[in-house]
Amino acid sequence: MTADTMQQDATETRGARLRAVLLRQDVILLGVLVVMVVFFTTMNPLFFTRFAFANILQDWAPVMLLAIGQTYVIITGGIDLSVGSTLGLSGVAAAMTMRSLNEGGTATGATIAVGVVVALATGLAVGLVNGLLITRAKLAPFIATLATMGAGAGLTLVLTGGVQIAGGPAAVIRLGNTQYLNLLTIPLIIVFAVLAVTWLVLSFTRFGRWTYAVGSNGFAARGAGIGVDRHLLKVYMLAGLMAGLAGLFVYFRLGSGSPTSGQGQELAAIAAAVIGGTSLVGGSGRMSGTVLGALITTAVLSGLILIGVAPNWQQVVIGLLIAVAVGVQQINVRTRKGAGRG
Repeated sequence: MTADTMQQDATETRGARLRAVLLRQDVILLGVLVVMVVFFTTMNPLFFTRFAFANILQDWAPVMLLAIGQTYVIITGGIDLSVGSTLGLSGVAAAMTMRSLNEGGTATGATIAVGVVVALATGLAVGLVNGLLITRAKLAPFIATLATMGAGAGLTLVLTGGVQIAGGPAAVIRLGNTQYLNLLTIPLIIVFAVLAVTWLVLSFTRFGRWTYAVGSNGFAARGAGIGVDRHLLKVYMLAGLMAGLAGLFVYFRLGSGSPTSGQGQELAAIAAAVIGGTSLVGGSGRMSGTVLGALITTAVLSGLILIGVAPNWQQVVIGLLIAVAVGVQQINVRTRKGAGRG
């Protein structure tokens, strides 16, 4: 082999490596995020300020929690349409509990502690119902979670009469909105911690491996000794728990439980996971992509508000983002199949 040939091979190898890096999902998403920041900043310079960034992070936190659960669920080949209504129901349950205890003279710390438990228990209960409907009643995930979505939204309206629930401890607002380093709040710090744990679990533990195995081939997973139904039950309970925590943090931020706070949030969570590369057919997805997908989703919504786009168009934009992301996934699948045949 001549020196020129060796140099040409080395150049081609470096070029292939560079193309592989540039085509990585995370790199593409990061590029999209940068382009979005530049675009919205050009349209309105207020977008590129600390205040705007802090607001984006505050909006990102509940979406990220919902998207964590949604990522696990979608990797198993399922879907959870109930997370938005679960968010609203959990927040209202926490608000009603804290108001009742606060009016009864219970100490602030105990009141908040009980409210936290109620919110998380509400989310877990909805996740448990979803899991049982799917694993015991053998309903399709779409149908099962559509049913609980409607039931959860209806129950929230019944409990609240369609009005916000205020009257909890004043410390709730301070907990949800006091900023440290002019950026971080306690709920946001907790979201980062939860994200780190769920990321590690999905990437490096048996639970994560089983999640991928169930989504890739449920029959093969059963043959390998994996308790598929039991695992699915845990995954949907995880999604419910994340929704309950998200509802709690929305309540902490607003200081009241709103019956409409979760409307449309299931779409944002699905968008975050799918934009991040989680396949709707199951078996693949990465939490790093979901993080960027959630950032893109919330940044788009915040940017649209700043440039004066009517709120009714926000759901349209999210729907389009999901359609584009799924379309890109299908193109990548066909490209890989074509390369394999070649």
